[in-house]
Amino acid sequence: MGKIVDARGLRCPIPVIKTKKALDEIGSGEILEVKTTDPASRSDIPALVNRLGHYLIESKEEAGEFIFIIKKI
Repeated sequence: MGKIVDARGLRCPIPVIKTKKALDEIGSGEILEVKTTDPASRSDIPALVNRLGHYLIESKEEAGEFIFIIKKI
């Protein structure tokens, strides 16, 4: 796995801001994993990825955490 953003325990909009910053820092084709506990992330992170034109490989919930696997295009 590539870079990991740990935004657990943080409320919106911080997980989105951290995700955007991490995407800016990685290269095309790299993978970003984002972990959050904010329920708003379920819609906010996929919306960000879509708006930026990247690819959401996977979105899942495990034990109260939301995990997003994103490929930068």
